[in-house]
Amino acid sequence: MSQHPLIAVRDLSVSYHAGGHTTQAVKHLSFSMAQGETVAIVGESGSGKSTLANALLGLLPGTARVDGGQLWVDGIDVAHASERQKRHLRGRTLGLVPQDPMVSLNPTLRVGQQIGEALALAHGRRYRSLDADVLALLGQVGLDQPALRARQYPHELSGGMRQRVLIAIALAGNPRLIIADEPTSALDVTVQRKILDHLQRLVAERGISLLIITHDLGVATDRADRLLVMKQGELVEQGPPRLVVQAPQHPYTRDLLAAAPAFSHRRRPRPLTPGTQPILSLEGIGKTFGLPKTKGQDNRFVALQGLSLQVHPGQTLAIVGESGSGKSTTLRIALGLEAPSQGRILFDQVDVTGLGWRAFRPLRRRMQLVQQNPFAALDPRFTVFDSIVEPLVSFGLLKGPALEQAARELIERVHLPVSYLDRLPRELSGGQRQRVAIARALALQPELLLLDEPVSALDVSVQAQILALLDELQRELGIAYVLVSHDLAVVASMADHVLVLRQGQVVEQGTVDEVFDRPTSDYTRELIAAIPGHKAAA
Repeated sequence: MSQHPLIAVRDLSVSYHAGGHTTQAVKHLSFSMAQGETVAIVGESGSGKSTLANALLGLLPGTARVDGGQLWVDGIDVAHASERQKRHLRGRTLGLVPQDPMVSLNPTLRVGQQIGEALALAHGRRYRSLDADVLALLGQVGLDQPALRARQYPHELSGGMRQRVLIAIALAGNPRLIIADEPTSALDVTVQRKILDHLQRLVAERGISLLIITHDLGVATDRADRLLVMKQGELVEQGPPRLVVQAPQHPYTRDLLAAAPAFSHRRRPRPLTPGTQPILSLEGIGKTFGLPKTKGQDNRFVALQGLSLQVHPGQTLAIVGESGSGKSTTLRIALGLEAPSQGRILFDQVDVTGLGWRAFRPLRRRMQLVQQNPFAALDPRFTVFDSIVEPLVSFGLLKGPALEQAARELIERVHLPVSYLDRLPRELSGGQRQRVAIARALALQPELLLLDEPVSALDVSVQAQILALLDELQRELGIAYVLVSHDLAVVASMADHVLVLRQGQVVEQGTVDEVFDRPTSDYTRELIAAIPGHKAAA
């Protein structure tokens, strides 16, 4: 490691100014990074993590102002540097791996062209070995068939492949520091591990520094040499990950650790009352989709094969698996939105397999869906009141004062103030919107809730609040849950039974203790080993 720090932040303060209001985003922040060091900055939304990353890159928006302090990057004070100096640092000294590859990649350009642009910016337009270096970078980031990938468009790649393309673009200028901003938050746990493993290997081989910005304490503790914990723009704690996890000094760090599923205790299974019949049963379910005809290829896709499961009142069945494993198809079949190709669906011991939309509709009062993205699930034109009472109005159950009273009871049930009934979705935080979505799902007093990744888009402490709310509702109302998740730490803290899907087939199912402590499938063992946070928690 070099004697002088690559990054030296001294008493940095940054504020945003808009509409006559001032928001202090970073307050008197000081830290440094040595060449070859990996540092993780952890904190919730609004903690100042992204503001710091943008400040380092010289990409603060026009509404931002550096109020004081210094921001040294490779000997240049970015806080007071010219635009030309900042541009020289970007790509060559600092590389960025952004959070969302679908937003960050140009959908109209082939992958090779986009990596080529980054290489040309770093080395000049008359760069002779550009095509060869594009293929070399694609190979270095672990993509198979580089020549094929270079010709493909972003939509033709999986999420993990797109993330690897972003890493290739970040490496194009041979930078000394890579800033990874939530680099794996939207990825399955095994893909996440492969991406982070590969990123760390590249960093070690090239002697690059790595700054990971994340709200996932598990990822941070597994990957970093040093952990910085930020809260509302201030650095509240720092140190080696194992020390921070095992002996946190600040109350906020203790709260984050208590909220993180990776460090929480497994839920004690709820005993099943003898003689209780399942509320939902899927028996031998198969689903095959037709594909456009292609010469010499099978024009069928088998999404599910031989799936059987049971969900009992007051219990939670978790369905886990990677993207493409058949989780969402299972939910759609259970909801009657997709007809199975084989097998039977039993709801409360009644065969509902062949029911049409009209015949199935009364059952929708008894089962409801909570979707992954509450902002997409709520109508932006509807107030919270309108969203919550929509199912009651749709079924013609209540009107007038009774409808207003039901809305008040439902919003209080999910621990939101009654005054929020007049708000629009955009006026709520992500956690508050998810509470509204849960209140709407409860309006018809269902016996079964289907939860599709209900906390994957939320900060860890908000995630913990929503999971605690779901647990409370289940205890008080006796609702059954089917929880679809790729986060096994969430599953361990919520589920009674677990079903593991892979490529449409059940590879394992049993109680939480059986699946997590005595897995019989290599695939399940791989999923469990990939849960972030194991190293520091051990």
